[in-house]
Amino acid sequence: MDNLTHSLVGALLGQAGLKKKTGLAMPALIIGANLPDVDAACFFWLEGAEHLGFRRGITHGPPAMVLLPLILAGLLYGFDRWQASRGKRPEDRLPVSFKWLFLLSFIGCLTHPALDWLNVYGIRLLEPFSSQWFYGDTLFIIDIWLWALMGFATWFSLRREKRGGEWKNPARVAIAVALAYIGVNWVISQKSAEPGTVLFPSARTISSPLPFWFWQREIIIAERGKHTIFVYDLSGLGGGDLDVGGNVLELGACALGPVVVAAEGDAQASAFLFWSRAPFAERAPDGSILLRDARFYDPRARDRFTVALSDVECEPLKKPSP
Repeated sequence: MDNLTHSLVGALLGQAGLKKKTGLAMPALIIGANLPDVDAACFFWLEGAEHLGFRRGITHGPPAMVLLPLILAGLLYGFDRWQASRGKRPEDRLPVSFKWLFLLSFIGCLTHPALDWLNVYGIRLLEPFSSQWFYGDTLFIIDIWLWALMGFATWFSLRREKRGGEWKNPARVAIAVALAYIGVNWVISQKSAEPGTVLFPSARTISSPLPFWFWQREIIIAERGKHTIFVYDLSGLGGGDLDVGGNVLELGACALGPVVVAAEGDAQASAFLFWSRAPFAERAPDGSILLRDARFYDPRARDRFTVALSDVECEPLKKPSP
């Protein structure tokens, strides 16, 4: 998920009462909720698509969930001691407990992979013990409904606290509502995948949430090297509708297998294929071959999540036998 969502989760946990456990609790929760994204530093040494195969890996796995909170707790504890030694420690700050700083940093860090698992990008939850990708297919990577809910609840809780009112319950209610919202979206994703599974029993089906319209899903069907995309619209709890007319996309004009073989040894292509969940190949106007992923297909942004291969031939996909 985006970092605003991660930050709001950390803030809500604090406003639910955890911030009273120790001084610097809110920084521990909010920074901890974002800390696994320290792997974004890879943009300084990796080029092109190589970052796709690096992100959401080693800093999101089990060892990092212990080491990162330890580092954060140590830095915050040291910062408190440093301020005290200089006589600049705020008088209204609660006493700082290293144990609670670690526990709160740990809780914040744990929320990060839990949220990242919810979208179609994927996450390697077991790195470095396993490089398997896991996908929740539940929320779009930026969910404005969660922004609105958690942002308002955080503001309302802080406002009540400032005025001396009961401030924990608004945050706790918002957390419960957010979990219910996530659960509903998970059910929608599971339900929307059923028609694709029925219509294409031998294919792999991906139910990709759409921005804003949380009751819709972009269904991606991967079959025989080609990806078919259409929209599923859940109009109510009573059932859904496949919005196929005029909205079907068929992606992949080149056979993927020969492209993968020809691209062996190409660092960009290897990283892309390691990350990709729905890869396909198509011919670019200049004659090169483009490796793309159906999850993030955008005809207006041809270089987005794309690797261009200039010395690879396009073998047209064979039509299935009748």
